[in-house]
Amino acid sequence: MPHRIKQIVRAPYVRVGALLDRLYEEMPWRRHVPAGRRGEQIAARHLKRCGYIILARNYRAAGAEIDLVALDENMLVFVEVKFRTHDGFGTPTEAIDGEKRERIRRAARAFAERRGVPDLPARFDVVALSGFGRSGRLELIKNAF
Repeated sequence: MPHRIKQIVRAPYVRVGALLDRLYEEMPWRRHVPAGRRGEQIAARHLKRCGYIILARNYRAAGAEIDLVALDENMLVFVEVKFRTHDGFGTPTEAIDGEKRERIRRAARAFAERRGVPDLPARFDVVALSGFGRSGRLELIKNAF
């Protein structure tokens, strides 16, 4: 199925899933899960709905951690998840500075070499989450750096 048709067919599924995620996050028992973990869970569910296949979570190598490693079509995707309850400390994307990007790149090279796929095309995405529940916002930034 051509890529554009997949997007059209998948769009309502992604929107409904995002709404259900926001409602689910308001459940009282979710408050006991640390915010960073909740953000990664939301991001992983969203990426799955968008057609990604999650290969690894919290992959550690070369002195860095990659939140999610996924496969999107024929591309290896390294995903950094940034979550902020409010913008008092800046937006989620502002938290990814040059040093953080370089650490993620080193860990990505290590992942590709250890898995035996060093020549598979790769990209770096960011899932920026802000707020909780119905007021929460999720933004998937492809090719972020």
